[in-house]
Amino acid sequence: MRPTWILRNYACRITLFTRANCSLCSDAKQVLSKVWDKRPFEYTEIDVMQSKEEKWKHLYEFDTPVVHFDKTEENNTHFETSENARKLMHRFKEEEVQKAMDEAMQTPPS
Repeated sequence: MRPTWILRNYACRITLFTRANCSLCSDAKQVLSKVWDKRPFEYTEIDVMQSKEEKWKHLYEFDTPVVHFDKTEENNTHFETSENARKLMHRFKEEEVQKAMDEAMQTPPS
């Protein structure tokens, strides 16, 4: 999933918090891939068990997968999601992802 410049500036940003050997995470990736085919988005994946992701490990170590939905900001070249982003956790369907994307795009960026 690699977005174009236009997509990077105007699309929903999705961050997937995951970990190795997580079957729910694999399921989440499949759902996100199906949504991507219909409605592209900017995608970042964070392995919460990596040493550089201590902040996210404390929040989501036992809750993966978690998906954050954020609205992009025009000309924002460095982006980080926040704890205040719209979220889905554990099991979710394509329809729920699309609804969360819609909701994230309607709210002002955090």
